[in-house]
Amino acid sequence: MSNSLGDPSMSSPLLDRASNAMIGGNLASQSLQMVPTGSSQMNSNPSGMNSPMNLNMNMNIGLNMNMNLNEFAKINQANFNLLANFNNNGNANTAFNMNNTLNSINSNANGNATSNSNGTNSNKTMKPNYANFATLTGHTKAISSVKFSPDGNWLASSSADKNIIIWGARDGKHEKTISGHKLGISDVAWSTDSRYLVSGSDDKSLKIWDVQSGKCLKTLKGHTNYVFCCNFNPQSNLIVSGSFDENVRIWDVRTGKCIRTLPAHSDPVTAVHFNRDGSLIVSSSYDGLCRIWDTASGQCLKTLIEDDNPPVSFVKFSPNGKYILAATLDNTLKLWDYNKGKCLKTYTGHKNEKYCIFANFSVTGGKWIVSGSEDNMVYIWNLQTKEIVQRLSGHTDVVLCSACHPTDNIIASAALENDKSIKLWRSDT
Repeated sequence: MSNSLGDPSMSSPLLDRASNAMIGGNLASQSLQMVPTGSSQMNSNPSGMNSPMNLNMNMNIGLNMNMNLNEFAKINQANFNLLANFNNNGNANTAFNMNNTLNSINSNANGNATSNSNGTNSNKTMKPNYANFATLTGHTKAISSVKFSPDGNWLASSSADKNIIIWGARDGKHEKTISGHKLGISDVAWSTDSRYLVSGSDDKSLKIWDVQSGKCLKTLKGHTNYVFCCNFNPQSNLIVSGSFDENVRIWDVRTGKCIRTLPAHSDPVTAVHFNRDGSLIVSSSYDGLCRIWDTASGQCLKTLIEDDNPPVSFVKFSPNGKYILAATLDNTLKLWDYNKGKCLKTYTGHKNEKYCIFANFSVTGGKWIVSGSEDNMVYIWNLQTKEIVQRLSGHTDVVLCSACHPTDNIIASAALENDKSIKLWRSDT
């Protein structure tokens, strides 16, 4: 990979998830200022720049597609039939604003859309009242990722300090610290049954952990550069990972072997995520592309790109798999109907020009979009109206990562080196 991604004076040209990415012009010719995971301070010390920890970035998705939509729909017709009341013949924005369509952003394990009993008008007018009820300390360097377990009992955090910490999701109690990686950890993700974790590290490996014992069950080796992002599929028999080697790999959980390598991008892969039935993978990259892959065949089904080709920082499917939430380093989040290739919503007002910041769907109460920000706050938007409904203040550094509890109105947020804390927030709505 070309050193065009980093300051040539630095020992590593690659980014942390907790990284300072100075973006300018086209990615191929720009110079990014990296933040080291191996150094005790995420500052301008070039000697500590020896790994890219986590780069959880959100991407703006464009309209370029290389597969007929009808053909694609046939592959997984059941999966994309979740929105019974979606007006397929109408304008995408008009259809999306319909109450039933909005409510079906969330769906249960059987694929049934959940309903918001408050109705459209109340969803437009209601606002959350998140308040901080716990501040968790324990990591010694910047925090790269926070994830709630699917059963709602635990919160896992990963850090440049090479450790994973497990906390009580509702009380913030420190349960255990899991160690074993040789360099900073880029990402962490739960299995569906909440028994296992997978972590990706600057040491170029992934590890599968038994949460109860804290033991490493498998070490997955094959990437030739920093592992940046990872996720289990819903069945938890596969893991997908993205790396600064520009490849996406699919791993067999039972054997720990790589079963498929996708030459996915021409720059580091910044995010990978399975849809709700595991049939599709979405990946994003600094090359400005978002790609959707068929899990079984490894075929690239679509390539989505914006006209101005901004670097892609993070991308994820909505809970029902119908939409994609994406962000670029231009202070913008967008919600896309990727089947139609249309941007449905744009969320702005936060600050995100230098760091790779997570964004989330919150669907336990009102339907919100949640993201950290470079002004040290957490921003919450009404998913439908795009209005900023709340800003959460309290962190003392860039809020890099956040997560939403699967059943309760709880948000976790975590910040960079000058803060190193996790905050838990709770709302009545």
